[in-house]
Amino acid sequence: MSVLVSSASFQSLCNEIRENYSIDPKLSERYNVKRGLRNSDNTGVLAGLTNICNVHGYIINEGEKTPDDGRLTYRGVDVHTIVQSCEQENRFGYEEAVYLLLFGKLPTANKLEQFRAMIADCRELPMNFAEDMIIKAPSPNIMNKLERNVLSMYSYDDNPDDLSVENLLRQSIELIAQVPTAMIYAYQVKRRQYDHKSMYFHPIDPAHWTAEYILSSLRLDRQFTDAEAKLLDVCMILHAEHGGGNNSAFAARVLSSSGTDTYSAIAAAIGSLKGPRHGGANIKVCEMLETIKENVRDVHDDEEIAAFLKKIARREAGDGSGLIYGMGHAVYTKSDPRSAILKRRCRIAAEEKGLGDDFLLLDAVERLTPAVLTETRGVHAAVCANVDLYSGLIYRTLRIPPELYTPLFAASRMAGWCAHRIEEVVTGRRIMRPAYKSVLHDIDYLPISERND
Repeated sequence: MSVLVSSASFQSLCNEIRENYSIDPKLSERYNVKRGLRNSDNTGVLAGLTNICNVHGYIINEGEKTPDDGRLTYRGVDVHTIVQSCEQENRFGYEEAVYLLLFGKLPTANKLEQFRAMIADCRELPMNFAEDMIIKAPSPNIMNKLERNVLSMYSYDDNPDDLSVENLLRQSIELIAQVPTAMIYAYQVKRRQYDHKSMYFHPIDPAHWTAEYILSSLRLDRQFTDAEAKLLDVCMILHAEHGGGNNSAFAARVLSSSGTDTYSAIAAAIGSLKGPRHGGANIKVCEMLETIKENVRDVHDDEEIAAFLKKIARREAGDGSGLIYGMGHAVYTKSDPRSAILKRRCRIAAEEKGLGDDFLLLDAVERLTPAVLTETRGVHAAVCANVDLYSGLIYRTLRIPPELYTPLFAASRMAGWCAHRIEEVVTGRRIMRPAYKSVLHDIDYLPISERND
């Protein structure tokens, strides 16, 4: 602990913060404040229009919110159909999803191959970027490093502030291609600096699809199976976009509305996704899984598992937050289509890698949590598993290190963020400026000689 933090005067200042930053929650009700930009029924406040994605999880009928099966569509195309079609045709689909999100239509086979090659050609970082921005400035947190790297890319862009469609598209394609490279390099440098292990930078293979490139770059022998790459590809498709109201996309749109540059807007989105209430939740699921394994003797005993989940919900176990990670969503009620798609694949991959018991525990968490929350908190609303419940275990079967779980989310979501930025710049044309009600009371100014400690 630093001298500053341990000093009595500093702690006194912290007490001032606690006293003078407190606002009575009842005031939010009095002034009809939409805390968290949420309505009283937990639906989001309508802040804009988008033609990029639809996240459907409930029906509003005569003012009442009714749970409904979850549905996620990219530009009107159901994401389940995208994944299913790629699986049936035994091909990769992330680049197709990116094309669809950016341009609003599905590519032909020829255009898709041209687009894949375009992304592959842009994967190399700018000249000396790796040496100056990554190797010389390692970070123990890859998300923090990604955010700094994206901001640094401004200095390597000859035309960073141009808001024309042509320039926005160029920047978007370069970011979609280069962020996975920056992520991998940042991880390798972290391995050397903080884990005291060897780091290695493999040459880029221009024939690789994005999922293949990531697995090849992360492994010392560069070896991976087609099934592994296509499993990661599915994860990336599902993480590519999730509407304009999610915290990180909204952050990108807020900054974009000010007229700022692409790198500042996307860096803000990465900073948002880093938070455990957003993209960092998949790591929390893995931590929770280990805690359950340490305290539950029989993964087949629902009563024992439920009893421990109740302790987590009551803040008697786990990280003390009371959250059962991987369960619940702001929009989805009956089901999260991403979780449903990943669950079957997670079961297969986990059993193949000898992690079947881990899958069974997650399945039990999904089955038992609704009743646990009803008993411990009186929650009667529909609660479903979200994408984070199974994505972390899938990454584990792919031998992806935990510190890359959220950065992989960011690399995948780059497509959605860029699409939302372009839409905001082209159609928004007004800076976002919500109101805050001041609840201050006027006080008299005292001369300094009359003030008491």
